[in-house]
Amino acid sequence: MPLTLPPPAGAHDPVTPEGHQEPVTPEHWASGPPSQAQPLLRQEAKGEEEEGEETGVQGAWGTATAEPGWRVWGKAAEAAAAEEGQGGARGAAAAGSGSPAGGAGGGRGSWRRLLAWLRRPPQCCPCAAPLPRSAAHCCHGGTKMAALAYNLGKREINHYFSVRSAKVLALVAVLLLAACHLASRRYRGNDSCEYLLSSGRFLGEKVWQPHSCMMHKYKISEAKNCLVDKHIAFIGDSRIRQLFYSFVKIINPQFKEEGNKHGNIPFEDKISSVKVDFLWHPEVNGSMKQCIKVWTEDSVAKPHVIVAGAATWSIKIHNGSNEALSQYKMNITSIAPLLEKLAKTSDVYWVLQDPVYEDLLSENRKMITNEKIDAYNEAAVSILNSSTRNSKSNVKMFSVSKLIAQETITESLDGLHLPESSRETSAMILMNVYCNKILKPVDGSCCQPRPPLTLIQKLAACFFTLSIIGYLIFYIIHRNTHRKNKPCTDLESGEEKKNIINTSVSPLEVLLQSFCKLGLIMAYFYMCDRANLFMKENKFYTHSTFFIPIIYILVLGVFYNENTKETKVLNREQTDEWKGWMQLVILIYHISGASTFLPVYMHIRVLVAAYLFQTGYGHFSYFWIKGDFGIHRVCQVLFRLNFLVVVLCIVMDRPYQFYYFVPLVTVWFMVIYVTLALWPQIIQKKANGNCFWHFGLLLKLAFLLLCICFLAYSQGAFEKIFSLWPLSKCFELKGNVYEWWFRWRLDRYTYSIWASSCKNKAECNELHPSVSVVQLFICQYHIWLAADTRGILVLIPGNPMLNIIVSTFIFVCVAHEISQITNDLAQIIIPKDNSSLLKRLACIAAFFCGLLILSSIQDKSRH
Repeated sequence: MPLTLPPPAGAHDPVTPEGHQEPVTPEHWASGPPSQAQPLLRQEAKGEEEEGEETGVQGAWGTATAEPGWRVWGKAAEAAAAEEGQGGARGAAAAGSGSPAGGAGGGRGSWRRLLAWLRRPPQCCPCAAPLPRSAAHCCHGGTKMAALAYNLGKREINHYFSVRSAKVLALVAVLLLAACHLASRRYRGNDSCEYLLSSGRFLGEKVWQPHSCMMHKYKISEAKNCLVDKHIAFIGDSRIRQLFYSFVKIINPQFKEEGNKHGNIPFEDKISSVKVDFLWHPEVNGSMKQCIKVWTEDSVAKPHVIVAGAATWSIKIHNGSNEALSQYKMNITSIAPLLEKLAKTSDVYWVLQDPVYEDLLSENRKMITNEKIDAYNEAAVSILNSSTRNSKSNVKMFSVSKLIAQETITESLDGLHLPESSRETSAMILMNVYCNKILKPVDGSCCQPRPPLTLIQKLAACFFTLSIIGYLIFYIIHRNTHRKNKPCTDLESGEEKKNIINTSVSPLEVLLQSFCKLGLIMAYFYMCDRANLFMKENKFYTHSTFFIPIIYILVLGVFYNENTKETKVLNREQTDEWKGWMQLVILIYHISGASTFLPVYMHIRVLVAAYLFQTGYGHFSYFWIKGDFGIHRVCQVLFRLNFLVVVLCIVMDRPYQFYYFVPLVTVWFMVIYVTLALWPQIIQKKANGNCFWHFGLLLKLAFLLLCICFLAYSQGAFEKIFSLWPLSKCFELKGNVYEWWFRWRLDRYTYSIWASSCKNKAECNELHPSVSVVQLFICQYHIWLAADTRGILVLIPGNPMLNIIVSTFIFVCVAHEISQITNDLAQIIIPKDNSSLLKRLACIAAFFCGLLILSSIQDKSRH
């Protein structure tokens, strides 16, 4: 509720009221509103602050505050200025009110009052004790004008740009961006394989970024798993031979480039039954045609993947003559139908010729020019794409190697053959084109179709759709009975009451409205990370992408500070601010891909551990001081922690353990609760009366420490406990609970400066358990990062800085709205009445039982 602060009696100076008994020092000015305003704010927010302490929601100075203190102070300053500039209480009242004439009348009226006030005779500056007249006259126009202009500017900005308007702006941005991306997909095509094969750019020197999608870096085991019982054939000249070697080295890095350079080269991995052959055919002629024709006639010998290409030998042998180009066109026209026939059952790729570095070419290769290469490429593309009359050719053009070569050909040793790093990139692109649709890696979105909807996702979509329809019907029927400052009917008593602050809203309306908004938000989650509507990019770490934003927010934070009356160490305001800083740093760490830099990786683990420590410390302090071990408090905390994650598990089709930070927080909250709630219940009030109880608490904590040590160093016992049904459904990931054991034991004791001394992540992770304060990790995101935090969401392609700004703005608005939805639903679903709460808990238990049954059915159908 906007607060209006009338000017104090006899006030003539909007900055230094006469009623103030002491000089206004810089400390008074920096502290915000004058002392008269503080009791008003605190008195109104007192009830909210008490509720916030009980439920974990921020109190009067957090999100529950109707209006910040500086906003009230700005109104008081403007009211006093209006009184001085216009005369009489009429101007002051208009300035302090929310009427169009005073508060909401636009910038013109405010600045007219500012100019009228500036015409007053000079007075003393508010920033120090009374000064000589000359000094006061000198500084009046500077300090006071800046102070009042600052307050007026804040008031105007706050009037036109609130949290609500920010969310509306975010919604409009999402709709516009979705429409633009949808139109682009319709116009340019929706096949990410084409983007992977034809476009991209380098991030830094060696990291290739395809257009609009992410490329996975395949390991040896993954490559063998994908290519088991497969036959891949490379046919062409020396450039194709280079590509063959790089492809084989993904499967077997020890494979050496040796043998007859102008002959066939076989490779076979007998364990995985993978066969890769290189066939030497440096020209597109009858010999190549005969080889391809054999494959069309013999289905047994036909490879699963065919990679072909040749041209430079034709240019070299015939000295770049036009007759050679004409013969090339005739030959490729004759083999085009054969390639098209093979492409119906196999993957066929024609590799376009890479540019050369003419300055490094030897004398016998000087005729191979980029102009000739472009002519041969144009001929190949034109003929192969027109080989089918009524449909698109099934032979895929591997043209991305041209883009790679344009950036790296200067590093070539002979001007013709690409450096090894470029060949490895092209081979990895081939692996992504074929294997992504088979293995479906999370960070390999290229060539992956949209995953089919599961039964649970379909049911969730129906539920949210019905909620939206229900809320719209409810809103249309009751739209005239829910307005501010209008009489309304109490649904329980039927009596008419007058709303002073907010219109009373029925729980049903709040429930429908919350699920309606949540359904729209989940649709945005799904569009960002499952529907392939928006683009995704791989992360790429540089020191500047991590440290520059860190420095920026630190400098920016210097200008935003508040005073507090709390004097205790780790008080609520202090821990909230620390956690906010840590969240910012962790978010920058994730989006910059800084996990590849070990010192940053380990120090971020400190912040993660410290975050959970402060969260656990807050829960411990509450139980220790309040002694409230009731079921309502426990259910409220568990609901607030897990509500969003449960919804994401349903909508995004991910297991609960995938968001492993929330299981960590939940388990350790229950550990704290059970430890303190078990007999004897020792709280601060009881312990202060007898020091014996302090000893009892130490015994409890010592026993807890022994249990933690046992489970941490006994992986077998830990896995047996959490492999029991239904715990296994919550804590299993990829069929086992090892990931949960790893995360649980990673942050469990104290931390030291060894973080920078370890040599690799495995060694660091072994050191970290014995050196971290407590356990914590950050929740995964789908609408700021992408591909389950493996990549970056791209809403605005081609402009990384603008993309980060827009996606961050939308992400913050969505996160704020989800927080409000969670708070609203917590008040309805978790009532304070124990009998009603038990009924709700029974319904929740039935819901989860049904969810587990449906999940089991889904798992069986997948296998």
